Amino acid sequence: MAENKPKEKFYSGTGRRKSAVARVWLTPGKGEYTINDKLITEVMVTEDEKQAWLKPFHLVGISHPHAKFAGSIKVSGGGRNSQLEAITLGISRALSAFDASFETILRKNNLLRRDSREVEPKKYYMHKARKAPQYSKR
Repeated sequence: MAENKPKEKFYSGTGRRKSAVARVWLTPGKGEYTINDKLITEVMVTEDEKQAWLKPFHLVGISHPHAKFAGSIKVSGGGRNSQLEAITLGISRALSAFDASFETILRKNNLLRRDSREVEPKKYYMHKARKAPQYSKR
């Protein structure tokens, strides 16, 4: 017979930027944050990176996110900066799912808006998306 474990309540959010996709799960309670099963302190090493992923928490008044939530983040695709922006969007969406009043604060600071700019596809006979080969008259 299987034991009935009480299900933990979690709040999820998905963030995308260019080709990066971040899936974020926040669980209430004291805990650690992991990105692809590594501690976030190992992955986010520069001060700018730390400030970027903490920004949604600070805007809604959570100064110590480790004391309030535990987080699991799975991110794939894109580069470091795109992944960081996708994580920030995912955290913002998870926080707005946690408390609807956070949504107005996050929306005013453009943290719930997806940046839709993506790389334009390359066309045939062109070097890149728009770079044409050199024109030769003769």
